[in-house]
Amino acid sequence: MIIIGVDAHKQVHVAVAIDDAGRELGHWKGPNSPQGWTDLQQWARELGGDRRWGIEGAWNYGRGLAQHLVREGEGVWEVNPRWTAAGRRRGRKADKNDRLDARAVAILVHQEGAALPKVTADDDCAVLDLLVTEREAALAEATRLRNQIHQLLLQVDPEYKLHMPKLNSRAGRTALQEFVISSDDVLQRQRVAAVRRLAQRLELALDQSRELARQIRDNAEQRFQLLTEICGVNLLTAGALAGILGPGRRFGTEAQLASYAGVAPLEASSAGLVRHRLNRGGNRRLNAILYRIALTQTRYSPEARRYLERRQGEGKTRREALRALKRYIVRAIWRLWNQCKPAAGDEKLAAVA
Repeated sequence: MIIIGVDAHKQVHVAVAIDDAGRELGHWKGPNSPQGWTDLQQWARELGGDRRWGIEGAWNYGRGLAQHLVREGEGVWEVNPRWTAAGRRRGRKADKNDRLDARAVAILVHQEGAALPKVTADDDCAVLDLLVTEREAALAEATRLRNQIHQLLLQVDPEYKLHMPKLNSRAGRTALQEFVISSDDVLQRQRVAAVRRLAQRLELALDQSRELARQIRDNAEQRFQLLTEICGVNLLTAGALAGILGPGRRFGTEAQLASYAGVAPLEASSAGLVRHRLNRGGNRRLNAILYRIALTQTRYSPEARRYLERRQGEGKTRREALRALKRYIVRAIWRLWNQCKPAAGDEKLAAVA
């Protein structure tokens, strides 16, 4: 078995191949381009034997290479940069360069093997992830524009809130686009013009966010509507969850998903004392979604309220009980997610069909 580690960058990729004993067989350096991916795969084939790939940044700069290899039938595993960084800190020497990083990736794949997340071909989950990310950016842009408009209005008319609708309402946005004042001050007139221009950009950002929300609902309804059986999950949330959990089956067990979400406590036992501490790692976007679901359930789900009361009756604080509820929600998401996604064999049959 030949293990190939790839240190992926924006312009260039560096690969190192090792054998089962950890001996280096060769290294490769080339551009991050379709031709570069083909050249890298050809170099790997010339080494002979079965291959296993590890790519640091398989969902970032290395995504093009990872998807190219998956389409060619290669086995590719995702390697988080934090894992190789931890290996350097434990090592005798802390040297760092692209070749050493690629070798560290290969060694990690050799040691961890199937425990690492496997890269699969992009599917409708990747589409949802793109749409959700774009919508979040549009909403963030709308918030930034409202803040700019608020700042300008305070300079033009400090009492504008007394006679204008709220800026987050349709009437308020209409009033902003028609906003005028009579003034001989050139600066004030420019501020008013800036308010109208910002209002137009705000309307565009909101229009785009609404259209993206419609597309997310339509895509989520086709395959991931089962997730909406969970209290606090609508089609928009189901689309966001699918975008993070996919593509394919990135997690082998419920525990892996909980760890990825940062809701699995970390054991910190010592000297016979068994205790756990809060996991502040994991995917913070997913963790935030779980937190919002938990808050919704505390308000609308009698089962969730009873669960919190029972946990607090065991001596936990409300915050600790909420963390336990988030772990319980992950279990429900995992169960429904497995029903949404076909088994590996079914995916192959669907591809053949």
